[in-house]
Amino acid sequence: MVICEAFQVFALDSCYDLYCLEYSTLQLRLGIDFMDIFLQVCFWLLLLMACYSYFIYPLVLWLLPAGRETSALLADAKWPPISIIVTAHNEQAGIGAKIDNLLALPPYAGSLEIIVASDASVDRTDDIVAEYTDRGVKLVRNDRHEGKEAAQALAIHEAQGDLLVFTDVSTSMQGNVLQKIEQHFRDPGVGALSSVDQFVDREGRPAGEGAYVRYEMWLRRQESRVSSLIGLSGSFFAVRAAICRDNWLTSVPSDLMTAINCFQAGFAAISAEDVIGYYPDLADSAKEFRRKIRTVLRGMRALAVVPSILNPLKYGLFAFQVWSHKLFRWIVPWCLILLLPVSAVLSGEHPFYRLALAGQIVFYSVSLLGWLAPSAARFTLVRLPLYFVVANLAVLRAGWDFLRGRSITTWTPSAR
Repeated sequence: MVICEAFQVFALDSCYDLYCLEYSTLQLRLGIDFMDIFLQVCFWLLLLMACYSYFIYPLVLWLLPAGRETSALLADAKWPPISIIVTAHNEQAGIGAKIDNLLALPPYAGSLEIIVASDASVDRTDDIVAEYTDRGVKLVRNDRHEGKEAAQALAIHEAQGDLLVFTDVSTSMQGNVLQKIEQHFRDPGVGALSSVDQFVDREGRPAGEGAYVRYEMWLRRQESRVSSLIGLSGSFFAVRAAICRDNWLTSVPSDLMTAINCFQAGFAAISAEDVIGYYPDLADSAKEFRRKIRTVLRGMRALAVVPSILNPLKYGLFAFQVWSHKLFRWIVPWCLILLLPVSAVLSGEHPFYRLALAGQIVFYSVSLLGWLAPSAARFTLVRLPLYFVVANLAVLRAGWDFLRGRSITTWTPSAR
């Protein structure tokens, strides 16, 4: 028995040595390093997946012809009643200014109501809203802190408008914004619209997110032109009341659920270039980081609740947009983490890979500089890498929380 076992070990060792010899011989004959080829394939796959959502997908959308035809506008349509729903949780510092902003808008030709949906606020938010009761402002309160969508659901059932405008306390509106919203809904094919986000600092200049937000707004325009938006601006969007009254899930972000409901009902969700929401710069970058984590995590949970929208056989181009804009963007940080060591290993093989490694090191070093020296982040060449890295770190953390089974329904608005 011992002799048999020894023979087996000897045979296995001999086979392994023979395999190594044959492998080395094949490499010498063909001049091929299979490990080098494998690493190069990995490099290009990782680079492709890291770039796809941010660069290739937008290019594909830009090249695609317009897929949604604008319907004839209803010239004789009556001005539909509008209900503005403001969601608030412990917003005593800003709720008064928000209501004043809405009341100061130019008169709307149709009927207008303002509803504040308080998500179990424990500060003076509800008391401040009550001071505006004689000016037609209504308060709807959820006594249980169940999150933004739960408070919105209560307001939806109270709202009398045919059009619902959802907005956060931090968002300000200017000019004839309600008239512009009404004009868009004269197209019977439009079910919802998203505002254009415009962030400004204390002096009114583009804030840290400015360039990145402009990129996102451009991407929304392309999605709107080709098919329908897969997500709206969560802090300012409008929708036909009939679309969401019976299809409101409190476990799914309202900006995503509204876009899905529109598509399922045969309507389009569009980006309205003349409907602008103005947002002050964030006062606490750490809170903004947590907000990004919350946003991405809730998006991941949403797709887990309604995975059918990923089925291209059922949703066609809309599903392609969800895959490209959401899922592929969520794998970017994982690709970047792997790309760095792969580039380092390959850097000794070819000047291109040394250049790729150097580029990554410089990019991350500039981001670190912006993090350690906030004054340097005033410059675009520092601000953009920093924002990109921070955003992907938030995606990375959200992905980890998702894999651990964590979920978030409640929220605390970021201080601005």
